[in-house]
Amino acid sequence: MKKAAVAELKASLSDYLAKVKAGEEVLVTDRGTPIAKIVPIRTHRAMTEHMRKLEREGLVVIGRGRFPKEFWSLPRPSDPEGSVLAALLEERREGR
Repeated sequence: MKKAAVAELKASLSDYLAKVKAGEEVLVTDRGTPIAKIVPIRTHRAMTEHMRKLEREGLVVIGRGRFPKEFWSLPRPSDPEGSVLAALLEERREGR
């Protein structure tokens, strides 16, 4: 959890709100005393802590909207060995 003094929060509000959008919580302090916490609003989609951590690390980008219509007509990549399906089924067996 990030901590921010009131003056620091006022000076960098956009940066802190970007962190909140990415799933982090911000503890607001006044002269070192916690006075508030800014937390992300939970959406109907359950976002696991693992995915939020990956997004904070810059390893994934979590979508915020819908696919463009032309997405569905794009050619699919080939996977002749079936390695993608095998990896998916393995993750499901492991409960990930």
